[in-house]
Amino acid sequence: MPIKLKIMILSFGVVLFCLMIGGIILIGNIYQDRERELGERGLMIGRMVANLPEVKDYITETEGWRKLNPMIDQIRTINRADYIVVLNMNRIRYSHPIEEKLGTISSGKDEGAAFAEHSYVSKAKGELGVSVRSFVPIMNDQHEQIGVVVVGNVMPTLKEILSNIQTEILLTLLLTGLFGVIGSWLLARHLKDQTFQLEPHEIARILQERTAIFQAMNEGVIAVDRHGVIVVFNDKAKKIFGIHDDVIGKRPEDLAGYSSLRQFLLDQSDLENEIVFVGDKHILTNRVPVQVEGEKVGILTIFLDQTDVTKMAEELSGVKAFVDALRVQNHEHMNKLHTIAGLIQLDQKERALDYVFEVTEGQKKLSRFLTKNIQDYSVAGLLISKVQRGNELGIEVQIDENTSLKNYPAHMDGNDFVIILGNLIENSFDALRGDKKQEKLVYVSIVEKKDSIQISVEDNGRGMNSEIIEHIFEKGYTTKKNEGSGIGLYLVQKMAEKAKGKIEVISHPGEGTSFYLQFPLEMEENMNEQRQAN
Repeated sequence: MPIKLKIMILSFGVVLFCLMIGGIILIGNIYQDRERELGERGLMIGRMVANLPEVKDYITETEGWRKLNPMIDQIRTINRADYIVVLNMNRIRYSHPIEEKLGTISSGKDEGAAFAEHSYVSKAKGELGVSVRSFVPIMNDQHEQIGVVVVGNVMPTLKEILSNIQTEILLTLLLTGLFGVIGSWLLARHLKDQTFQLEPHEIARILQERTAIFQAMNEGVIAVDRHGVIVVFNDKAKKIFGIHDDVIGKRPEDLAGYSSLRQFLLDQSDLENEIVFVGDKHILTNRVPVQVEGEKVGILTIFLDQTDVTKMAEELSGVKAFVDALRVQNHEHMNKLHTIAGLIQLDQKERALDYVFEVTEGQKKLSRFLTKNIQDYSVAGLLISKVQRGNELGIEVQIDENTSLKNYPAHMDGNDFVIILGNLIENSFDALRGDKKQEKLVYVSIVEKKDSIQISVEDNGRGMNSEIIEHIFEKGYTTKKNEGSGIGLYLVQKMAEKAKGKIEVISHPGEGTSFYLQFPLEMEENMNEQRQAN
């Protein structure tokens, strides 16, 4: 059965049910009003009868009912009462619609209070049905009670009540049915439009598919509605944030036990391919507002744990550095071999031998120094490759003789230092490339102290003005035009933020640039682990 027809039937059924409940309440009120009306009218008739002089006189006479009953019967007919019974203090009937009961004693169970000078109304079931009986005491001129007047009116049956209002009932049913059908049709059409003409099973299937898609995604997905309530939180997001509880339906403020997640969700700024750090994880984040018909209805955050990807990329960067080193080394060896071959052809064998010893000793000295002072092979290999790359470019790369690296700051490792040093040294190369200075110099220093690690990379290149310095750490900003990506220094800054480090830049146009980085050192001696990993 189509959903539209189901909605119409359901809504029309609700209308009829409400109408039935309303009808029952209405008939009940009509019945109560009728009962109250008959009781009050009976009391009024009873007081009128009790105050008649003839009633007071005849009720004290023997067989006074012979004179009193015809008069009471006329009063009953005129006032349209079902019966009027007059009793003396001995409960003998002096009037009754059935003549055979005149002069007999009444045995009603609800008459007692009337013989104690009380006027009241009661309801009793008799041969004619349920009656409303009104009791009024009869008092003589000396204010003494001499009898009781009982006025009875039979309550109408349900059929009689419905018969009296059948026109109103039919009109109500007609109008209710008409407007019920029209309203049900309009409601069904509206709901159908709101659900994009989909049937319930189709909506359920779409919801199941949407949930399955969110759970199958390799990216974390978090959606928050306009009221700040979490409506989507897939399994990948739980894994990244280390959450095992169900957080659907909660607000970020309620996540007291998950401070990193709460801080992440409370940040409502838009993000596009931004790298944030949650604990020791690198998370690539995109956060965008969700709009429906131009109205903001929530915020969708999609993020990817880049920890493993970053490490892989960093390892590849290290490999690239070694490849560059090998390429440079091969180029240099070819030049050196050509030099040696030339000296031999010129019969300068001793000079050729001295040249070989000189070159070999210089390389061994640098390798021994870096191997001794830097225990991470990836960082040492990077520095060797940069020295050789500088030689190829005509740039002298000097390594500070106090350079040492045996421990890492918290949340950092050798791959992070490869990124930092690699980007800073390459920037120095770029600053010196094309410069007409005779002496091109890049100075690199890594100093490990008791409570900190300091890195400095300096060059005597073209330098930067203050306006450029303000933007160099912005993502996508570059001075290399089409050749640069604007990501290198951005990554350096992110690494510094991750380890709570500080960056200082000093630069003067035409004189050079110096980058100083300082990281607080928490003695997490993880070098063994890093060496094993490498």
